[in-house]
Amino acid sequence: MSFAQPELSGARTRPRVGPRTVAAATCLVLGLGLIGGAAAGSRLSGDDGDDAARTAYSAAGALWHSVPVDQLFPPTVQGDGAGPGGADRTWTRIAVAPDGGCAHAFDPLLARALAPAGCRRLLRATYTDATQSHVTTVGLLFTKADPAGMSALAARFRDERLDRRPDLMPRPYAAPGTAAAGFGDRQRASWTLSVLTDAPVVAYAVSGWADGRTVDEPQPAADAVRDGAATAPAQAGLGNEAKGLADRVERRLRKTIGTATEKPA
Repeated sequence: MSFAQPELSGARTRPRVGPRTVAAATCLVLGLGLIGGAAAGSRLSGDDGDDAARTAYSAAGALWHSVPVDQLFPPTVQGDGAGPGGADRTWTRIAVAPDGGCAHAFDPLLARALAPAGCRRLLRATYTDATQSHVTTVGLLFTKADPAGMSALAARFRDERLDRRPDLMPRPYAAPGTAAAGFGDRQRASWTLSVLTDAPVVAYAVSGWADGRTVDEPQPAADAVRDGAATAPAQAGLGNEAKGLADRVERRLRKTIGTATEKPA
C-alpha cells in the first residue's frame, strides 16, 4: 500500500472546513453577541434605575418649599383600621408650626444622634382625635444628607434601637389656644421615628393626652400597639395614635415624591 507524499513547497496546505465547523463558529459568534447585548442592556437599565432613584431623592429633598402644607399635613386624616383592635380613626389638624430649623425640637441626645444628617428644614403639625382626648404632633425633618448618609443613620438607629429610647424622643408642638396647649415634654406618652433611606427625611410622631396629664413612663409606639400591652399609653391607644398618623403622613410624602418625579406623557 502506498501513501501520498506531503507537499514540500513553501505553501501551506489549507485545511478543509466542513459544515459542522461553520455552524459551530456561527453559534459562537451569535452567543457572544447575545451575551454582550444582554450585559449592555443590563448596564443601561441599571443606569436608568440609578438616575430615577437620584431624581426621586433630590425631588424629595426640595418638597419642604415646593409643596403646600395641606398636601403633606392635610386638615383631616382618615385612619381606617388604625386604632386599637382595628378601629377606625379620624384626626383633625389643629396647628401647623412655622417651618424652620431644628433648634429645641428634639431632646438633646436625639438632636445629637440626628446631627450627622444635618437639618435643612423641619415641618410639624399637631392633630387631635375625634373625641379631642388625644393630641399628636407629626414631623418631617428634611436633612442635608446624601443617600449614603441616610443609610448610615438608619442603620445606626436600627442596630442600636435608638428609636426605642425614652431619652431620644421628639418634642411636641404645643400651639397656644388649641387642645394641644398643654402638650409639653412631660405629657409625651408614645412616639415613633423612622429614618428614610430613599429620601433625605426623618418622619416621626409623638402623642399624649389632651388634658395635660403627665406621663412617668412613655412607651414606644411599636411596643404600645402589641397585643397584650398593658401600660397606660397602650391601653389608651396612644401608640396607635402616633403610629397611625406617622404612617399616613409618610405615605403621603412618598406619593408626593412619586407625583413630583413623574415624566410627562
